[in-house]
Amino acid sequence: MKPALPTDQAHRFWRDPALPFIEARSIADGRQVCYSRHAHDQFSIGCITAGHSTYLSGQSQWRVDAGTVVLMNPGVVHACNPIDDQPWAYRMLYVDTPWLTRLQHELGFSPEQEFRPFDTTHSHDPQLFAELEQLYQVLVDEQAEILHKHSCTVVFFSDLQQHLNPAQPAPRISNDKLQRAALYIRQHCTAPLTLEDICQAAQLSASYLIRAFKQQFGMPPHAYLINQRVQFAQARLRNGAPIAEVALEAGFADQAHFQRAFKQHLAATPGQYRRQPRTASLKAASDS
Repeated sequence: MKPALPTDQAHRFWRDPALPFIEARSIADGRQVCYSRHAHDQFSIGCITAGHSTYLSGQSQWRVDAGTVVLMNPGVVHACNPIDDQPWAYRMLYVDTPWLTRLQHELGFSPEQEFRPFDTTHSHDPQLFAELEQLYQVLVDEQAEILHKHSCTVVFFSDLQQHLNPAQPAPRISNDKLQRAALYIRQHCTAPLTLEDICQAAQLSASYLIRAFKQQFGMPPHAYLINQRVQFAQARLRNGAPIAEVALEAGFADQAHFQRAFKQHLAATPGQYRRQPRTASLKAASDS
C-alpha cells in the first residue's frame, strides 16, 4: 500500500481577497481527511481525481469513483470518506450562495426567487469533470490574472446552471452595450481592469457580457484585453523602448507574463520583434 502523504502535502487551500466569493481545496490523500456529517452555507462542487470513496448526501449514499463530480446544495448534510483505508483524491470549490443566487437571476430566474437548489447530487459527465478541473487549475495559477479567473468562474457556473438547473433565457441586449464594453477595454487596456469595471461601463451583467462579447468579437473580454495590451506593446517596441519597461507600461504583471503573451499572439518574442531592422525610409530620415 502506498504510504500516506504528510498532512501539509495532502491538503491545499486556495483563496484570493480579489475573488472573495469562491475558495478551493485539493486533497491528495483522502485517507487523512475523514468527515462526520456536516453542511455548508455555501454551494459546494467537487471532483474525484483518483481512487474512490463513499458519498453521503441527505438520506442517500453512493460509492463514487475517479471522474465523478459531486454537488452539495447549501444546508444539505453530506460527507465523503475513504473505503477500507484505500487512497483517493479530490478537489472542491466552495461558492458563496448570494453570489450564485445573483448569477441565477442574471440567467433568467425571477429576482424575487431565492437560491434555486440543484436536483443533481453527482454526475459522471466527462465534460463537466474536465471543465471543473480546468477551472480549478486557472484559480490556483499564480500567473493568471484576476479578470481571467473571474471570467472563467462566471462561465463555468453559468454553464452548470444551464445544463443542470436551467432557467428561462435572459433577454438579448443591444449591440451598443457590447461596443461600449470593447471601447472601455481599448481605452483602459494598460490598467488592472476587473470584470466589475467592464460590466459597469457597459451596464451589462457578467454572465451576459462574457457570452455575448465572445460571440460578437470572437474572444472573451480577458483575451480581448490581452490582445490590446500586446498591440500597445508592439507600438512601444517599434519606438525602441526597453522590453522590461514595455511589459510594465502595457499592464502585464511581470516580464515573463509579457513574453509568454507576446509570443502567443505574434509567434515571436518581444526581443525578436524589437530587433527587426527599420525600413529604408526610416533610415534615410534618420541619416538626413
